[in-house]
Amino acid sequence: MINDPVPHDQSPSLMDGLKAKRFPFRRRAKDENNIGLLPTEGWRQRNLQFLGEILIPTLLAPRRPSRLIDTVPMALSDQIGVTWLGHAGFFAQIAGVNLIIDPNWALWHGPVKRVRHPSLWAGDLPAPELVLVTHAHFDHLHLPSLRRIARGQPIIVPKGVGGLVKRCGFGQIIELETWQAVRYRDLEITLTPARHWGARMIHDTHRGFGGYLIEGADRSLFHCGDSSMFDGFSEIGRRAQVDLALMPIGAYDAPSGRAVHMNPEEALDAFEMLGAQHMVPMHHDTFPLGGEPLSEPVERLARAAVQRQLEDRVRILLEGETAIY
Repeated sequence: MINDPVPHDQSPSLMDGLKAKRFPFRRRAKDENNIGLLPTEGWRQRNLQFLGEILIPTLLAPRRPSRLIDTVPMALSDQIGVTWLGHAGFFAQIAGVNLIIDPNWALWHGPVKRVRHPSLWAGDLPAPELVLVTHAHFDHLHLPSLRRIARGQPIIVPKGVGGLVKRCGFGQIIELETWQAVRYRDLEITLTPARHWGARMIHDTHRGFGGYLIEGADRSLFHCGDSSMFDGFSEIGRRAQVDLALMPIGAYDAPSGRAVHMNPEEALDAFEMLGAQHMVPMHHDTFPLGGEPLSEPVERLARAAVQRQLEDRVRILLEGETAIY
């Protein structure tokens, strides 16, 4: 679906710079990557452990202060700049385009507390020209956060997700299916497969999900979205030369027992399957969503990177920090 409402001020439609292109994809393979909602045996005990050891202690602990950030460094047109906003959110600069992926400034998601005040708010960032959302889960598609940055620019979402953001204030809503691509200025943006699920509520399992391959003329950025380990990372690597991969490393000890996220070692496996040059981790140290201690994902990643002699290619950002490649 491409929704192109006429601007209220009669200005030219932003759709002029967006032209969809469809790549072949296999419906059956996409279905196989959709993880079911049923928990595995022992889920009651795991949930009690999660409540007692993770969730309740974070509720009682004071929220950590934000980091002091003076400004966001700007990347040159031939560079890639990424600023970690916490959880899976990034402000990115590539091919001279400012874009934002999965922004989330929520302090709470129901009973789940953000453990640190955001270091950069929407008003601290250069205006994003394009917005991307990987899937409809509340920690990735946070409507109040999207409304803060919506200024009539386009938003790209997986198929079936567009209706959730139609009243946020975006100029166009572009829905992509797996391996479908769209052009924006000098960028080509492709929705890549992931092994996860896209339902916002239990009943709406029709919603799509995935990651994004963002390619300029010379440089490329990959945002994995949420995914567990699967062989699709090799296919993504065969289709593109990835300069920088943003890979999730947390919430792998799911109370449900389902394999819905990667652990740090699996994230490194996926990074190598992609053949990417550099990696920045995400999906850690923001919301307590898994049964593992909050500090564990980064500690495990750092150790594993050294063991694999990848420490020069893996950079762990602090919230609000920018890396330029």
